[in-house]
Amino acid sequence: MHSQLILASASLIRAQMLRGAGLDLRVIPARIDEAAFRITPGSAALAPRDIASALAERKARHISEQNPDALVLGADQVLDLGGIILSKPESPADAIAQLTGLSGRSHRLLSAVAVCQAGRLLWHHVGEARLTMHPLAATEIEAYVATHWASIRHAVGCYKLEEHGARFFSAVEGDYFTVLGLPLIEFLTWLRARGEFAS
Repeated sequence: MHSQLILASASLIRAQMLRGAGLDLRVIPARIDEAAFRITPGSAALAPRDIASALAERKARHISEQNPDALVLGADQVLDLGGIILSKPESPADAIAQLTGLSGRSHRLLSAVAVCQAGRLLWHHVGEARLTMHPLAATEIEAYVATHWASIRHAVGCYKLEEHGARFFSAVEGDYFTVLGLPLIEFLTWLRARGEFAS
């Protein structure tokens, strides 16, 4: 890559995906108030897609203002369960409640990315995946949370498709990278169109 790349996210899986694609990057997590964008059931705030997009852009813009020469990638993921937004669980009890609500139902994952330079938005994209869970027994949910809490506490929806959570699903429609939280192919395609990979 010709330009310096900064990931404005603390997500280990996003950094791993980018490095796995051969990109050299720095990680500088953006500290912003995400709660201001989140909605509660019945509120008239932003639509789920707009929440993800706004958070990704705000993260990228914040870090790019401090590092004006770099391309800064911001990312965020929102889980939409029939109009209800689920965030990262606050406790094991919250994780159990979220998985219980997801059990036997379909939900959408909206993974947004935004690239800024010198505080200016250059590109953005929102990937969408639809996932359907098997009906899960309460004992299965409780055992999963007890065993995997250290990992899933950082995951929207309280599961990780790349780990044991894969067994919960009957169907996944959409790009695997989007499910993991970063529409990687679209981002790499944008970089190629910019000439970042040209020799």
